Amino acid sequence: MRSEGCCAKLLLRMITLQHISKSHGSKVLFDDVTISFQPGHRYAITGPNGAGKSTLMRIMMGHEEATTGQVKLPTKTGFLKQNIEDFRSFTVLETVVMGNGRLWSALLERDRLYEGEMSDAVGMRLGELEEIIADEDGYSAEANAEALLTGIGIEPSYHQKKMGEIPTDLQFRALLCQAIFGDPQALLLDEPTNHLDLTSISWLENFLKNFKGTVIVISHDRHFLNAIATECADIDYETIILYPGGYDDMVLAKTQVRSRTELEAKSREKKIAQLKEFVAKFGAGTRASQVKSREREIDRLQPQDLKQSNIQRPYIRFPLAEQQPGHLIFKVKNLKKSYDAPVIQNFKLEVERGDKIGVIGNNGRGKTTLLRLLAGVLDPDEGEVIRGHNVRLSYFPQTHHEVVSREDPATTFEWLRARKNGVNDQEIRSVLGKL
Repeated sequence: MRSEGCCAKLLLRMITLQHISKSHGSKVLFDDVTISFQPGHRYAITGPNGAGKSTLMRIMMGHEEATTGQVKLPTKTGFLKQNIEDFRSFTVLETVVMGNGRLWSALLERDRLYEGEMSDAVGMRLGELEEIIADEDGYSAEANAEALLTGIGIEPSYHQKKMGEIPTDLQFRALLCQAIFGDPQALLLDEPTNHLDLTSISWLENFLKNFKGTVIVISHDRHFLNAIATECADIDYETIILYPGGYDDMVLAKTQVRSRTELEAKSREKKIAQLKEFVAKFGAGTRASQVKSREREIDRLQPQDLKQSNIQRPYIRFPLAEQQPGHLIFKVKNLKKSYDAPVIQNFKLEVERGDKIGVIGNNGRGKTTLLRLLAGVLDPDEGEVIRGHNVRLSYFPQTHHEVVSREDPATTFEWLRARKNGVNDQEIRSVLGKL
């Protein structure tokens, strides 16, 4: 009886996909997939852009319909929302508590009933609501929410402010706290490390490692996936394949399997060619039984068509300039920049050819400001950035609207062609294909 009870509880905490298919036009993302995600495991959904990772997540969250099949989720499943505009008028604490829908609904109804006239029926309903609030640990809700917010780097001074009054990156952190609030049985997290600094990512890693339920994550942060994933659910070959371990483990296993399959296919083709040569040579002779045997062997060895894999190997080459720069790339002298408060003060730096520098620090400390000053897209309040002899600069901004505007050409191909004079179409296609 005890084992049956444990199995029943386990089933209630699992995420199950049954015969899930999804197509966009003629493109099949995944077909007739049946898979279960177990409690105590942390799954990374992997695959290149366009493979269907976010589509699969939206299907599991109920935001998009599958072509066929159904999804079964635990009763309490936390979702990482991206629609920060919907929460602008709520305080940060309220936004987090909303993560427990049953508790939040009970709190709203209780407050509404207290504002109206009291009656026996209202009193009875209030008693029921108090039971729900107690059952959901509602009397400790604010304290629990504050602990989550503080842990992820949102200072207490922000907790009672409206979401629309705090920086955008902190709003996304609050939505992450919303997803993990209320002791959910499962978590679905799409790009949870966006807008997090290194300290907050470390906090999230530890939280997820100690989480007892089922975790499904989409992230482009390879190091984060290596740190937290116990399995990778890779979307490829129009299905979902589970690989044990983190992202690097999955890539290694996947490429090894593919290489082995391709090698076996080549070996079969070579053997078939030898058998066909025998059949052609002796087909009209006296060795009929041997020919028949070879023909049966050819039929048996006929390789199945290998489904195309979405394994991609991006390649970036940085060509050497015709004129090499000098030894000094940048010289920064007494740089100052302030917004509401000083961000960079009396900053001095020399960057030499060959240096590779990582800029780190908590959000709001001026990392992006420093790069924009170096790139020349932002003017300092004081000081100067001196660029070295023959230095050619490329700048990749944090947000695309800094380099892409509505007035730019409509297609990716046309936009890229406008970036450089004298480039031919094949060069553009080559660069796009590599990435």
